[in-house]
Amino acid sequence: MDYSRKISERLWNMPDKGERESHREETFIDDIIQKSHIEKELLSHLEGIKTVFDGGAGSGRFSILLAKQGCEVTHFDISQPMIDKAKELAEREGVLDRITFVKGALENLENFKDNTFDLVISFDAPVSYTWPNQEKIIGELIRIGRRRIMISVSSRLGHLPYLANPIQKNQFILDENCDDPFVKWCICNRANAVEAFHFSKDAVMNLWNNGLMGGDSEIAEYESGGTPWCITYTFMPDEIEGILKRYGVKNIKLAGPGAYARTLPNELLVKIMKDSQQRLDFLDFCHRYDSNPFVCGMGKDNLFAQGELSS
Repeated sequence: MDYSRKISERLWNMPDKGERESHREETFIDDIIQKSHIEKELLSHLEGIKTVFDGGAGSGRFSILLAKQGCEVTHFDISQPMIDKAKELAEREGVLDRITFVKGALENLENFKDNTFDLVISFDAPVSYTWPNQEKIIGELIRIGRRRIMISVSSRLGHLPYLANPIQKNQFILDENCDDPFVKWCICNRANAVEAFHFSKDAVMNLWNNGLMGGDSEIAEYESGGTPWCITYTFMPDEIEGILKRYGVKNIKLAGPGAYARTLPNELLVKIMKDSQQRLDFLDFCHRYDSNPFVCGMGKDNLFAQGELSS
């Protein structure tokens, strides 16, 4: 087992992961925007879709949505706490009988036969945590699909600005007074992060050239008993498009959820989110703007890709 998988297993199996992940869209505006974008794409491409594989399904934000639309969903995740939370939420929503829960890693999909699922989805970048096997994993997801694939992967162009902005997450905090520990950390650490910041051209160029975030330091932390963030491979738009084409995917479309919202300060984002009509209008326009191919690489975190499969 390589380090990417071992680190991912330890991180996502932390006891609080399921509960914390289930509240992301109540906490951060960028997560609201990304979920809204994906929901719009899913709901507009359900014709002929009866079976769905959700790889890295987490606490069920999309598997439950699709089950409520009448789909039979295989909810596949590396984390038992995530699966437990997803089961709880699925039962609450009355769709537990339409979801099959499977614990496993994306590196191990051989038990699923070719062309099994009408729709294969994998959102919030679990593919990027499978480095150096990320291209093989995409091929496996395509292999088990029959009609359509939708995935989101970590965006290289989207992540490069982080290296010049250690307080980027503060821009998207919805409620500074909430009890979320990460929100509290972002607020308390803001001044120190700015004070300690130093722009490193070497760091930026390293990510630009090889696309990899993490490596030796994460491995060392893991070996010492820690729980580092996953080693993450980030994709360029033409790269993910090229991979999908090589595996036979047709009519590929890319998007960058969060690209438009990056241009607005926190004060205005919060004001928009707290007015129901402005919020609906804003999310609709974000979807239109972020779907433009000229901005797809500048999504907040993820690069969204979809296309048709030939079974």
